[in-house]
Amino acid sequence: MEQSKRIKFREDERSLLLRLLLQVASAREPEIAAVLSERRSLVSLAPEQRIPALQASGVWFQLLTIADELMAMRARRELEQGAGVDEVPGSFASVIAQMAANGHSAVEAQAALDELCVGPTMTAHPTEAKRVTVLEIHRRIYRKLTELDQPRWAPRERDLLVADLESEIELLWMTGELRLERPTVEREIAWGLHFFREVIFEATPQLYGKLQGACERHYPGQPIRIPSFMRYASWIGGDRDGNPNVTAAVTAHAMAEYRDTAISWYLTQVQRLVSVLSASSNVIELPASFTPVLQTALEKSGEAQEIAARNPDEPLRQFASALLTRLLATRDGGKAAYLSAEAFRADLSALSSVLEAIGGRAVARRFVQPLIWQVGSFGFRTVSLDIRQNSTVVNRVLAELFALTDSTDPVAPGTSQWSARIRAALSQGERLEIDKGRLSPEAAELLSIFSVIARHITGSDPDAVGSFVLSMTRSADDLLAVYLLAQYCGLSNAPGAGGTIRLRIVPLFETIADLQAAPAILNGLLGVSLVRRTVRDFGARQEIMLGYSDSNKDGGFLASNWELAKAQKRLTAIGRKHNTRISFFHGRGGSVSRGGAPTGRAIAAQPQGTVAGAMRVTEQGEVVSSKFANRGTGLNQLEVLAAAVLAHGVRSNGDVGAKESPEFDEALEALAGMSQASYAGLMAELGFLDYFNQASPVAELALLKMGSRPDRRFGASGIADLRAIPWVFAWSQNRHLLTGWYGIGSALSAFVTVRGEAGRELLARMFEHSRFFRLIVDEAEKTLYQSDMEIARLYAGLVSDKDAASRIHARIAAEYELTRRLIGDLTGGDLSARFPMFKRRFDNLRQQMDDIHRLQVDLLREVRASRETANRKRATDALLVSINCISAGLGWTG
Repeated sequence: MEQSKRIKFREDERSLLLRLLLQVASAREPEIAAVLSERRSLVSLAPEQRIPALQASGVWFQLLTIADELMAMRARRELEQGAGVDEVPGSFASVIAQMAANGHSAVEAQAALDELCVGPTMTAHPTEAKRVTVLEIHRRIYRKLTELDQPRWAPRERDLLVADLESEIELLWMTGELRLERPTVEREIAWGLHFFREVIFEATPQLYGKLQGACERHYPGQPIRIPSFMRYASWIGGDRDGNPNVTAAVTAHAMAEYRDTAISWYLTQVQRLVSVLSASSNVIELPASFTPVLQTALEKSGEAQEIAARNPDEPLRQFASALLTRLLATRDGGKAAYLSAEAFRADLSALSSVLEAIGGRAVARRFVQPLIWQVGSFGFRTVSLDIRQNSTVVNRVLAELFALTDSTDPVAPGTSQWSARIRAALSQGERLEIDKGRLSPEAAELLSIFSVIARHITGSDPDAVGSFVLSMTRSADDLLAVYLLAQYCGLSNAPGAGGTIRLRIVPLFETIADLQAAPAILNGLLGVSLVRRTVRDFGARQEIMLGYSDSNKDGGFLASNWELAKAQKRLTAIGRKHNTRISFFHGRGGSVSRGGAPTGRAIAAQPQGTVAGAMRVTEQGEVVSSKFANRGTGLNQLEVLAAAVLAHGVRSNGDVGAKESPEFDEALEALAGMSQASYAGLMAELGFLDYFNQASPVAELALLKMGSRPDRRFGASGIADLRAIPWVFAWSQNRHLLTGWYGIGSALSAFVTVRGEAGRELLARMFEHSRFFRLIVDEAEKTLYQSDMEIARLYAGLVSDKDAASRIHARIAAEYELTRRLIGDLTGGDLSARFPMFKRRFDNLRQQMDDIHRLQVDLLREVRASRETANRKRATDALLVSINCISAGLGWTG
């Protein structure tokens, strides 16, 4: 029987899922089944069939992604089984094996691990089209496929599993993806926490366990302690930059939800300890040192007699019961509450120690150590919540406070008087008596968030507050304005001068101009004594956030990445000058143009000495669900990230790809400059803004209710103020995808024209030996493969000015052909031939994708021409589903 065959080969999951989807479609819409099997064109359907047909195509793209995820997981297992765990790329086993082979001692390995700090940071940028309901169905489908992969089932049992799988596809068909209303921030908070409950809480101690196993294999008999180096953060509920929906009340709610989620998770784990720790004092003899530890725990629980009476002669169960009682009090605000997560962790460590002492090492490793690691990573907070605001708002509020206290001598941001006023106030430890009744709503709201910060910093987990990230940082004074507002709101740890600020304040450098100015800004900032003292209190480490999106929108893919690399090297040097370690927070998105290159390779390509064991990265929108929807994939993604950060810090001196090359740097400087000039020339083309607005669905994206945040800062309508996410999203929808390649062809062409054969040879050496240049070429090549100038021409046909449309499209198409040809010359092969899995996946979707694009063009024309009628509503809904489909086909939105 066909359904009873064991799934063995790479294509079987796809075949099974397609067959079941066709069964579901045929029972409802036979014409749509014909579209899915490519026997009929999507554009030939009647208007009333468009939405279900697009929905079906979207379902198929989602199912393909699930199958690809499962097959990737299987391929990793097969590699580990065949070649051994040390040969799995991106694994801790591979990194630790290389460290041992390179002569790193156990002491050096321990030092590297003690420095390791990896911070995945969840954000709710408006790039995620999938709802939690849909994610849960995806997860169930994935789990059914993994069950089907087992050989133990009888034919009847396998048929039942296949029937279950078909029912999930039916549910996916009937659920739909369109949001009927824009999600609230509260819903986004719940969306983010879904991944912790389902995957990240469990995957994190498994990650530490894999590292522990690798250390024990390669450093036998040399105990290496595995610290809790994963430090998760979030912007969901804290990012108020351009989002009026994130208020101080919402941020307080977010922190409460994050706290409750962590404690609720621990309650389930400690309840399990109560259930399994059945060791009897009549069988085992506990060390005498544990008796006072147990008595203290019982007394602090407030229920010593009840617990002892309930569990006589079971001291370990009594101890776990005392912990459970105190955790419940912590959740509910009772008298027996833990005052800190560290106190809870200390109790768990005591339990682990006594288990080791009585010969229960395996029990401690299985049941207690994972929880110790979890508390080390998640505390009583789940995540550290970053607060983000724009420098424009911060300066406006501070100017208002200055005016309220001295209206006779107003000072304006950006002036020498402004700078002197801020610095004098900081040096003197100035306090303000603020009459909140006289404040504007904007000022009252910003000061309220500082009050929320102050309240939580003194709570049971001070790390519940992350960093204050200042977007669009343009000067040291912008950052000092945040320091001063924090001082005014009671976040200084000492009255008067000489104190420090109990808040990490992090600049975000986003545009190319900001990246170029960043070293001077940091130098000025670290020249202020209050800042130096504050940074010293936080371990003499200053974090700096780098924006990939706006810099790309500024200057194109190559110029953006080169400016980011240069900025990191220069900022690291400024840090050394001030005896301050610099750690970087990379604001990456899903697409290549927003920094979304493969994690391991992207980190390996960072400049030497700029990682040093510490890195934060944003996990944005659909990236979160693609990485953390399932446990196996989530564990692998965390391992690739953390192992790459560790590996970067312990590179061998013989690592050619890591070495600085002045010759390569000089060539990259020239290439980046020429690439940016070409990109700027396109932006300056007469009619380009209209081309962008009309030849893409950028205006209609606002109708797709994906995130709580508006798509423009401060409501402006030009490209400069458009958020980078819809900028990238729009260029992907119309298959120009120019944000991932435009300008590279012109740069390569000019370089070779000027330098001749020597230039060609230099580029070849850079491609061979420069990780940075190789990554740029590889990712541009893949983006070019997904681009399609004939599809782009259809979108250009939507532009009202036909001459401008023809001229701009011709310029883009010419650059596309030039870039394709020159990258092909460099790589020596057909476009994307070096990436067979990537190529095969997209080739399998290309015909359906092209049909969806053609239909989307028709729908854009129809929606823009129609008035408010039932037909327009139907066309608009179909258009929005087409946007979801294209995003699913590409694998990302922005």
